[in-house]
Amino acid sequence: MAKVVVIGGGLGGCASAARLAKLGHEVTLVERLDHLGGAIGFLEKDGYRWDTGPTSTALPAVIRDLFRKSGRPLERELELVPVDPIREHRFEDGSVLSMPSGSRSAQHDAIEQGLGDSALGDQWLDYTHGFAETWALLRRDYLERPYSPDHVGKETKDLLTSRNTLHRLVNKAFKDERLRQVALSSVILDGHDPRNVPSWMGMMDYVEQNFGVWTVPGGLGALVEVLTKRLAERKVDVRVGTTVRDIALTNGKPTGVDTDQGVIGADLVVCAIDPRGVPALAKMVHRTMPAIPPVVCHLGLRGDVPDLPDELVLHGDPMLVVRTSGTAPEGGAAWTILGRGRLAEDIVTALVRRKIDVRDNIEVRVDRSPRELAEIWAGSPYGVVWQGRATVNQKMGTTTPIAGVFCAGAHATPGAGVPFVGLSAALVAQEIGKA
Repeated sequence: MAKVVVIGGGLGGCASAARLAKLGHEVTLVERLDHLGGAIGFLEKDGYRWDTGPTSTALPAVIRDLFRKSGRPLERELELVPVDPIREHRFEDGSVLSMPSGSRSAQHDAIEQGLGDSALGDQWLDYTHGFAETWALLRRDYLERPYSPDHVGKETKDLLTSRNTLHRLVNKAFKDERLRQVALSSVILDGHDPRNVPSWMGMMDYVEQNFGVWTVPGGLGALVEVLTKRLAERKVDVRVGTTVRDIALTNGKPTGVDTDQGVIGADLVVCAIDPRGVPALAKMVHRTMPAIPPVVCHLGLRGDVPDLPDELVLHGDPMLVVRTSGTAPEGGAAWTILGRGRLAEDIVTALVRRKIDVRDNIEVRVDRSPRELAEIWAGSPYGVVWQGRATVNQKMGTTTPIAGVFCAGAHATPGAGVPFVGLSAALVAQEIGKA
C-alpha cells in the first residue's frame, strides 16, 4: 500500500483517487475550492440551474468503466441517456443542419436534407470513415495505455508526429464552406486555431458518429454528487478548501505535498491540475500554453422563448453556441451562451443579430469572462492549446520526469474533454497498479 496524494478535485483528480483507492492505496485528495468537480458542476441562482462545464459527453464507456473499476456500476448510481440530435448547426446563408447521433446513414440523410445535396453527405461519410484506422491506432497506443514516444508503434508515432493539420485536411475534404465549419467547430469552441491542430483530432466526429453523445437528465453536473459519494465509499481522505503550494521532494522523489494547511506525507503524487500551479512541475511545461475559455453567459428566461435543441451552433464570426439543457422553474428556461471569435458587443445582442431575441425574457443573468473562469479554476479546463505537432510531447504525460509523480486531467495526456480526462485517470491507475 502506498500513500498517494491527488492534487485537484476535478474529474481527473476524483477519478484517479477513486480508482487508486479501489486498488488498495491510501489516498488523500486535496482541492483548493470548497467543493469537488472542477469545471463539472452546477451554478444555481433564483431557482435556475446551469451546467458550469460540459453538458454532454462522447464515449460513455469511459465513465461506465470508472464506476465499474471503483465499485458499483454506473447504472446503479446515475442514468446516462443519448442526446439526439448531437447539435444543430445554423449557417449565415440560412441553411440548417440537425446532426443526428450514432448513425452514419442518419447523418448522410440529415446533410442531404439540411444542405441540399446528397453528394455532401457522401463527402461527410468519406471524411469520418477516414478516421477508422486513426481511432484504432490511437486507442491502442495513446488512449488506453500510457504514451511513450520511445515505445509507441511506428504507425502511431508517424500519425502523432505528422505535419498535416486539421485545417488542411478539412479544406481538402470539403469545398462546401458549411461542412468545413461543421468539421472545425468543436476545436474552435475549445479555444484552438485549426491551423495548429493535428489532423487526427478530427476523429471526434467519427467517435460521435459511431458511439453517440450522452448526458445525464437534469445536467452532467450530477456526476459530481455520485463521484463524491464514491470517494466516501472508497474511504478517500478528501480535503477541500486546501491550496497546494508545491510537491515536497527528497533526493528527487516525492515525500509529501506542501499545502496551506501543512505538509501531507506521500509516497506517490498525482497532479490533476494545471502543472503551472505546481513549482516542481511548472518548468517542465514552460513550452505549452493553456487554452483560453470562451465568453460564457448563463440566462434564466421567462415567457415565450424559442424552442431550441440541446445545443445550437450559430456559425460566423463570432461563433455562438447556445445550450438549453439547464433546469428552470415552471414556465422558465435555462440557457447558456458561449462565444468565440470577434465578440465586439454584448453576447445577447450578438444573439439577436442571429435572429434569436430573448432580451425581454431575461429574469436572471450571470456573465463570466474567460479571465474570471480561469481565476475560478486556477487554470483552464480546456487544457493545453495546440501549437502544432510538438504539443503532443511538450505537454505532461501520465508519468513525469520525477519518479513517483504522475499527471491526470485536461492538461495531461491524452487531453481535455470528459472522455480524455477520464482516460487519463485510468492511465494513472494502470501505471501505479495494485497496492
